[in-house]
Amino acid sequence: MSGDIEFLCRAFRDVPTCHVGTLDPSGAPHVAVRWFVWLDEGVFVSTRRGDASWEHVSTEPRVSVVVDRGLDWTELTGVRVQGSAEAVPAEHPEIRGVMSAWHEKYRSMFAGDGFERLTQRVSGLGFLRVTIVDVHAWDHRAG
Repeated sequence: MSGDIEFLCRAFRDVPTCHVGTLDPSGAPHVAVRWFVWLDEGVFVSTRRGDASWEHVSTEPRVSVVVDRGLDWTELTGVRVQGSAEAVPAEHPEIRGVMSAWHEKYRSMFAGDGFERLTQRVSGLGFLRVTIVDVHAWDHRAG
């Protein structure tokens, strides 16, 4: 990972959600809010297996992932990651480290019976493994 990407990864990895943009079979854009983890090997966006985002990357792997923070215009800062995505089931052996990082990031949301409720509501958890091709950041705080 280059120095700039490492900085952006550290600056935005704690943001709880991202927006992932995929292309449907007709070429129309589809954007969805998802949980994610940004690790050295790429951005991993959690999604239900079989949902639109999951299905779209099987035919068109190009994606954009936007992570931002701030509410007021002068607070807005963010990053857009463009890349190629591969759909990977959460049970896949290569995803163990990703699952650990994902659980660590969202652990506070799983207090009590939270994880049990999640697994009941979200059957077939998977990840879009995004290999980074390009990164663009913005910061409206800079004036």
